[in-house]
Amino acid sequence: MANLQFIALKTLWRKECTRFLRIWVQTLVPPAITMSLYFVIFGSLIGSRIGEMGGFSYMEFIVPGLIMMSVITNAYANVSSSFFSAKFQRNVEELLVAPLSNWIIILGFVGGGVARALLVGLIVTLVSLFFVDIQIHHPLMLVTTLVLTSTLFAAAGLVNAVYAKTFDDISVIPTFVLTPLTYLGGVFYSLTLLPEFWQWVSKANPIVYMVNGFRYGFLGVSDVGIGTSIAVLLAFNLALFATAWHLINKGVGIRS
Repeated sequence: MANLQFIALKTLWRKECTRFLRIWVQTLVPPAITMSLYFVIFGSLIGSRIGEMGGFSYMEFIVPGLIMMSVITNAYANVSSSFFSAKFQRNVEELLVAPLSNWIIILGFVGGGVARALLVGLIVTLVSLFFVDIQIHHPLMLVTTLVLTSTLFAAAGLVNAVYAKTFDDISVIPTFVLTPLTYLGGVFYSLTLLPEFWQWVSKANPIVYMVNGFRYGFLGVSDVGIGTSIAVLLAFNLALFATAWHLINKGVGIRS
């Protein structure tokens, strides 16, 4: 039985990967172009006037944040669009009647989102090499933060897709929640530049911990505690996976 569940998981994950690779011009190329523009505008043009940030050139400082921003966006978008499409086309019913554990369904969709996020992260990293020399100070922290962030937002995309009733609903969270939180998450600046009150306000933003954990992996500096960053990531992962399992188990937004 366990072997059959593994085969089902592998098949679902392969289907999800094939889905975004088949339309790679829409899923993999745009992030590379967008991040290249960020590197040119914020890194080269504006960064040359800003100078150093946290003891590093401005370009070096923002590279980890830009990579993380692309990872967050693509992990979320891949799962939310894929699962909602399965709902819309009523393909998800085939999964529900199949002898599959709910965890297999969740891990299959989340795995596809993580695969796309990591691939996009790699592409953006390669693009950044044209603008700055990258040095990795703590590889384990870098990989841990990258994987946990990918799984977190892939699971969040699944929760959004479960509740969504129209295609417009899956764009509400990225537009009105993820984008503001990302831009206010320390991607383009250090929290130390803010007044003390706004530093504490910023620490209520979970993306601050993801960006700083990832930046610590690259540069060895962080505005927040590394242990705290990992704890926040683990807590949000646990909460979102539990929520996703509960919603699918109850058939919320899925069963008529």
